[in-house]
Amino acid sequence: MNNLHPLGKLLTCVLYIFLVASIDKYDIIPLILMSVYLVFAFLIGELSLKEGLYRMRLILPLVLFVGIFNPFFDKDIVLYVGNIGISGGVMSMITLFIKGLYSVLSAYILIATTSIDDICYALRVVKVPKIIVIVIMLIYRYFDVMALEAHRIMTAYSLRAPSQKGIHYKAWGALVGQWLLRSMDRAEMVYESMLLRGFNGEFSFKKKALKLQDFIYPIAWACIFVIIKLRIIM
Repeated sequence: MNNLHPLGKLLTCVLYIFLVASIDKYDIIPLILMSVYLVFAFLIGELSLKEGLYRMRLILPLVLFVGIFNPFFDKDIVLYVGNIGISGGVMSMITLFIKGLYSVLSAYILIATTSIDDICYALRVVKVPKIIVIVIMLIYRYFDVMALEAHRIMTAYSLRAPSQKGIHYKAWGALVGQWLLRSMDRAEMVYESMLLRGFNGEFSFKKKALKLQDFIYPIAWACIFVIIKLRIIM
């Protein structure tokens, strides 16, 4: 997975999310079959599902919340499991949660098996505007700058209030403001350093040669996705 061309992995991920999102809200069978891609990627990529869910823990509650009110609006019974009737609202809530979970995990697979430089290189190959790619890359790199500044501020606060647990709510606003200003100063220094090293608005990406498996991987998965979506095998 790590050695595959990033363009093939990016296109596969985008196509997978698009087709998963386009499945009907009551059609759960093809949605379950779509999990074959996630299972394959986690096994071949030697990724941990537990680690993936933990890293996406801030997004998953939002995914769960998306369809939580559906059962109150759509009460028509669309499926019976034994003698138990399942309403359309419950079914759509389940499918929405599964769609969100699949989309998050597929994005995690792409991120876990592909570096940010390779992802940005793939975006430039498909002619994504240069400014968007630069913003994505710089945001990713500035995360470390902001995390370092946050750690320094919290350390300084704890040293000045050693007996206090956490940060008092009255200091939140001032500390967040300081965090933003210090991060902006550090980002400006980083940008000036980039300019001194010849940065002209374009990153130089190392081009990657396409091999046979780089063509087979996205084409094979595209065929599998379409087969499941159109129920050719059912």
